[in-house]
Amino acid sequence: MKILIVGNGGREHALAWKLLQSDRVKQIVCVPGNGGTATLNRCQNLPLQVEDFAGMARFALVHNISLVVVGPELPLSLGITDYLRQQNIKVFGPTQAGAQIESSKAWAKDLMAEAGIPTAQAAVFTEAEPAQAYVAAQGAPIVVKADGLAAGKGVTVAMTVEEAQAAIAAAFDGQFGAAGHRVVIEEFMTGQEVSVLALTDGLTIRPLLPAQDHKRIGDGDTGANTGGMGAYAPAPIMTPELMRRVQQEVLEPAIATLRQRGIDYRGVLYAGLMITPEGEPKVVEFNCRFGDPETQTILPLLETPLEDLLMACAQQRLREMPPIVWKSGASACVVMAAGGYPGTYQKGQVITGMDDAESIGAVVFHAGTQLKHQKILSDGGRVLGVTAIGDTFDQAIANAYEAVERIQFEGAYYRRDIGYRVRTASSSLS
Repeated sequence: MKILIVGNGGREHALAWKLLQSDRVKQIVCVPGNGGTATLNRCQNLPLQVEDFAGMARFALVHNISLVVVGPELPLSLGITDYLRQQNIKVFGPTQAGAQIESSKAWAKDLMAEAGIPTAQAAVFTEAEPAQAYVAAQGAPIVVKADGLAAGKGVTVAMTVEEAQAAIAAAFDGQFGAAGHRVVIEEFMTGQEVSVLALTDGLTIRPLLPAQDHKRIGDGDTGANTGGMGAYAPAPIMTPELMRRVQQEVLEPAIATLRQRGIDYRGVLYAGLMITPEGEPKVVEFNCRFGDPETQTILPLLETPLEDLLMACAQQRLREMPPIVWKSGASACVVMAAGGYPGTYQKGQVITGMDDAESIGAVVFHAGTQLKHQKILSDGGRVLGVTAIGDTFDQAIANAYEAVERIQFEGAYYRRDIGYRVRTASSSLS
């Protein structure tokens, strides 16, 4: 089979890498791809924009593409699935209506209320003045979210009323473009966050291994929010009992309510959860696609052929699939970013040492890179995701950092405490 992957990040490189482990996958085409996908065997980049639905459709029909896998949220929110399905092209990814679960936080909150899904209390505002009055009455800490897509940077966890007021003003002043024309203000929840990515065909929903991301730029979870600086899996805080509760209280009600609204949701439903100090799972947000960098740490542990799962979702026969099989052990991913990220950063830095890193068993997933004149250059804020597995978390994390230390590019920055919650508590996993 031939598969077209939409996107150019570490998540898409990881999807291509995993799919190419199957002999049944003859070719991968990435639109537009990156420096990593450009160097994979049986993989080619197609220089189209992710919004060029017509161009992708023409290519898919001419080249007999078996399945289109959509990585980023933007083309999903713009209706790529609807467009391709109209031309009888199989797609893994929800329709535009389903993608609202990520593209509008207010819409997602309404869906959660209808479904009875546990989440933070919230209020929605379309003007700054009443939003600021609400914050003044509620006090801090409090969370301010731009309603629309803001590339993972539209959320402010405000520890003071003044910080929240400033975030509201910035949103309505256009910091996040159209995404900030409406804001959702939520109660502040305490606990540990965990990501549960689940595959669904709109009828059946099956979770993948739980992962824990590290959103802040600095060690000790300090500094600005980012798209994610590293992750590990399986997150021990998500016990089997908690996973059963998430299945019954979050995932199944969400899919059932989407279906009741007439939405045929096929793809990933990603639940970003807060596990409260009392052990209760509450939804922080939903995403409509694979997480990044969670995908880079989950897929190396997957034994079941990925193409079978994705095609089963696209063809609405996930219920027929046997249970998903996983490798034992643990996985860790450390993101190497450009100096200055998530603020202003430089591109075009030559990257070396990746072969050396992979020689010790790590996998280097390219996020913001390009191949130019036979050299790999940095081309984004998050440049690489260096992933390793091990029998224990300590081994996986140590292997990942050993690989990171073999890679060089000017201004490279990475957190040195990825997995700190499980480092000392780590023991052999079965």
